[in-house]
Amino acid sequence: MNRRLRLAEARLYLVLEGRPPAGVLEAALRGGVDVVQLRDKELADDELVRAAEPFRQACDASGALFVLNDRPELVAACRADGVHVGQSDASVEDARAHVGEELLVGLSIETQEQLDAVAGADYLGVGAVFATPTKTESIAAGLELVRAAAARVTIPWFAIGGIDLDNVAEVAAAGAPGVAVVRAIRDADDPEAAARRLRAALGEPSST
Repeated sequence: MNRRLRLAEARLYLVLEGRPPAGVLEAALRGGVDVVQLRDKELADDELVRAAEPFRQACDASGALFVLNDRPELVAACRADGVHVGQSDASVEDARAHVGEELLVGLSIETQEQLDAVAGADYLGVGAVFATPTKTESIAAGLELVRAAAARVTIPWFAIGGIDLDNVAEVAAAGAPGVAVVRAIRDADDPEAAARRLRAALGEPSST
């Protein structure tokens, strides 16, 4: 199945740093994570390329998509399926120039106004919905942003920001077709079970 078809079916997106706790990545994939993003602003280019290899291998084994955060020039070296850029990172156009038409480009959306400027992106990360310590510079936009995206966005998108097992149902009820998480899986006592429960809350039980 090609990348865009897999993306269209994706519901659960996990963001991890370059050196996640042992076993978390594999457990999350067993639990039904569809997309994994490697996001680590601290690693030098060569360190990031090395860190990407276990991500690539684990995603290959599970059939998940592997996306690199921010550095489109390293996508080929990391053998990633695409790149995700924020509002202050490379533009979608610049990212596309690096990765080509076959790979994916994701874009962060923080406000309703930004929903009008998504041309060229394959998918969106919409939020922060709730306050989150992983992106302290983001202002929580609340469920209104989720509802706006549900009404206006025609490409795949994931609500992100402070989403966990306690609030994922209300995010889904507001119209999010999928969610992106960090702590809800990474910091869980049982990451595999957490992933399964998140999928179930989205109305999409894991098939693995």
